[in-house]
Amino acid sequence: MHARPMVGLSRYVCKQCKRSFRNRSGLTQHTHARHPRFSTISAPTDNSGVGDPLAEVGDDAAADFPHPEPGLDAETDDNIHAVFIGPGDSLFRNYHPGLTGQPCNANGDFLPDGTQPEPRQPKPPDDWSPYNSRLEFELADFIYTRNQMSAANLNILLELWAASLVEAGANPIFSSYKEMYRTIDKTEVGDVKWQSFTVKYAGDVETDPVPWMHDEYDIWFRDPHEVVQNMLANPEFAKEMDYRPFREYDTKSSTRRWQDFMSGDWAWRQADIIAQDPDCLGSVFVPIILGSDKTTVSVATGQNDYYPLYLSIGNIRNNVRRAHRNGVVLIGFLAMPKTTREHANKDNFRKFRRQLFHSSLGRILKTFKPGMVKPEVVLFGDDHYRRVVYGLGPYIADYEEQALVTCIVRNWCPRCLAYRNNLDDDNALHRCRDHAEMLIAEFALDALWNEYGIVGELVPFTNDFLRADIYELIAPDLLHQIIKGAFKDHLVEWVEKYLRHTHGDARANEILDDIDRRIAAVAPFPGLRRFPQGRHFKQWTGDDSKALMKVYLPAIEGHVPQEIVRTFRAFLEFCYLVRRNVLTEKDLDDLDEILARFYRYREVFKTTGIVANFSLPRQHAMKHYKQLIQLFGVPNGLCSSITESKHVKAVKKPYRRTNKYHALGQMLLINQRLDKLATARADFESRGMLEGTCLSTVLDQLGEDILLNTSSLSRGDYEDVNGPRVEAHVCLARSRQRNRAATIVALADELHIPNLSELVRAFLVGQLYPDDNHDPADIPHLECPGYEGKISIYNSASSTFYAPSDLSGVGGMHREYIRAAPTWRQEGPRYDCAFVITDPELEGMRGMDVARMLCFFSFKAGGVFYPCAIVRWFDRLGDAPDELTGMWMVRPSFTPNHQRNLAVIHIDTIFRAAHLIPIYGREFVPREIAPCHSYDAFYGYYVNKFADHHAFEIAY
Repeated sequence: MHARPMVGLSRYVCKQCKRSFRNRSGLTQHTHARHPRFSTISAPTDNSGVGDPLAEVGDDAAADFPHPEPGLDAETDDNIHAVFIGPGDSLFRNYHPGLTGQPCNANGDFLPDGTQPEPRQPKPPDDWSPYNSRLEFELADFIYTRNQMSAANLNILLELWAASLVEAGANPIFSSYKEMYRTIDKTEVGDVKWQSFTVKYAGDVETDPVPWMHDEYDIWFRDPHEVVQNMLANPEFAKEMDYRPFREYDTKSSTRRWQDFMSGDWAWRQADIIAQDPDCLGSVFVPIILGSDKTTVSVATGQNDYYPLYLSIGNIRNNVRRAHRNGVVLIGFLAMPKTTREHANKDNFRKFRRQLFHSSLGRILKTFKPGMVKPEVVLFGDDHYRRVVYGLGPYIADYEEQALVTCIVRNWCPRCLAYRNNLDDDNALHRCRDHAEMLIAEFALDALWNEYGIVGELVPFTNDFLRADIYELIAPDLLHQIIKGAFKDHLVEWVEKYLRHTHGDARANEILDDIDRRIAAVAPFPGLRRFPQGRHFKQWTGDDSKALMKVYLPAIEGHVPQEIVRTFRAFLEFCYLVRRNVLTEKDLDDLDEILARFYRYREVFKTTGIVANFSLPRQHAMKHYKQLIQLFGVPNGLCSSITESKHVKAVKKPYRRTNKYHALGQMLLINQRLDKLATARADFESRGMLEGTCLSTVLDQLGEDILLNTSSLSRGDYEDVNGPRVEAHVCLARSRQRNRAATIVALADELHIPNLSELVRAFLVGQLYPDDNHDPADIPHLECPGYEGKISIYNSASSTFYAPSDLSGVGGMHREYIRAAPTWRQEGPRYDCAFVITDPELEGMRGMDVARMLCFFSFKAGGVFYPCAIVRWFDRLGDAPDELTGMWMVRPSFTPNHQRNLAVIHIDTIFRAAHLIPIYGREFVPREIAPCHSYDAFYGYYVNKFADHHAFEIAY
């Protein structure tokens, strides 16, 4: 490893302000920061119609604010008091003593504790403006937001509607799509209009200038300051927002817990700095979270790439940000300069493109600057005013974007100074702004590039904002760094290279084909993506990588050495642990142990010659996760999967709704209307105007009493559930199967279970005599005669439970559907497995058994309704999870006389669906094995704790 250069002594002087520097890189950095080589040729334009930018000259000078002197964090006030929370005061929090989020009046004067908010200007309960009625709003919201019908098809629908009303002499709600659009556009609440500014290159022009030097680049944005004010005022977020930094502890052990963003140390330290200004005491610290990522919307038309910029705030909780409830907002589209292949890799073009990114962000965000110095008064969703102080928070980005944001050289780490050829260096120091600026002032550009991985000619946009250090603000990225990068691009590819290196191409292809068949043969499960052809397809998405992670480990076991299996086990446990909704000090200790195992076992790829070293930025990033969790809370609230999913709603779907001609302007307008409808809905809900349905409201007004079917159809096997957290419960499907057996005897014939009547009688004995330990056969039939009446059969049951780490509503509730159907989607039968609570006193798998659902049915006996399931039990193999894979193993259970071990159970004992994957061993899977055969064709199974994040938390 080369020694890093010593400080030089030469001097360079800025021609414009005469400031001197020790080398050319320091002068270049200063020139870009204070005398930028960009010219802004149009001021931000306020264009409600989202047309072309106006060619007006404006002042592009940004206000400069003094940065605080570097130093240690302020000491915490000794008067911190504990606030107990949770059931039985099981937790307590220490809130920051300086930035307390104290309510104030509209003038900023603090109010005494307990003061009710100032009443807003009351609106009548029937004020649907700009809509005339609830029906008019609900129709517009349904068509534009959910159905997303084209204008032409909407006109056809309205004409058909008008035709149906002719005889009644009535008119449809809207006469045309234009009338509906005009009504949406009249919405005033939450309206933040799109603006633009245009920039062009203003540096040295070559004697034979290339076109990009003369091109003009449009940047479209919405004032992020107004966007944040709307988010703070959103009544939907009022109960899901943290006003103060806090540290949370377990009451019994006094050990630390991390969850939402404000529970991390970064927000607390920022509050310490802000609280040094007496004018800021009592305020709310509002961290501005940003994210950007290029996305492709079409591969069939010309301009198909866009560069969206997203914003959120650290005060709203992770469940809101992940639930896609406008907790993440599109605020801009950045420019993407392009040129010919001849010039694309030229230094001047690459520097221009990178600095354009930073200059654009600085321009877009400059409206926050006054509020970073002195508090401003803002209305919140709970109707209270509070003083707020803004600050730039974490930046959500994949590795390529992180390198751009931090102005580092590719293959270096954006958070530490480890050499790119030795990223495993445990002694590497963390990067920081002060250190980087010192290096830039002292060393030449090539030394910065080669020895420190710094692109010295670029200026991070954060340098122009108070208290902002971009190296500290890089958020953890589970999706691109860990799942798509370390898992799919590294480990999965290494397995294939290992097989080819060890067995040769012919045998390796046979093994890889068997791995594909193993993956394709996995039984269906709620939320599990199918791989009918294995893993061989060209276009991988993040969802594909996440789905493969769930089934890959058992598929390779038996075909690769145990060290590789252990590598994957450690990697998966790392991914699933950091994805939890709450992490404790013990979890962070476990994270260290898991990471040590991963580093130890991955050496097999080096010793076998598959890789030369592990200096890979994406795997290296795993080293920083413990610190990032301590700084920012759990990573699932800052993952790029949030912005990735936002691409679909804010970019890809709006693009598909355009006519593809100058699509961006249409996309801006579509997003503006979507935001107006979402804000209007939140406003109406906060006033209690959207209870029930349109039809039920009308019937109530007319005094009619009609039974309505208000149940919603599920999207498939799982869905998020809106509303607060409630107790877990299982319900039978709403519709019974009319073409199946209607009695116990008929059902016994259908399922080939001759002793079903005795199983039902044993079930009734357990229900009627729960404390009687006698064998049901010993209880006289007169006391428990069994059941011979009618039954109802259902093909599924739904389990609703708290799973905030998976797809869930704001309250963290998740619903999945457990199937027991003789035919499923024309692919054969589907009989799912489930976790059944057998000992509530024990935790994890020791308090549960796995059973396969053969039938859901119900009956009424003695005036009591019994919802039931016929199940086949599985036996656990051993008293602990398998040491190699970390998963429990089970096998189908049999009675002493070698019959299937069956039972009838109450559905209240079912917790949720369970997923089993066969223990394949070294045997090759027959080609004819289909997913519907999986639970019948093998002798033993792994209980797949990687099926989803909730399963990982309970199947231990």
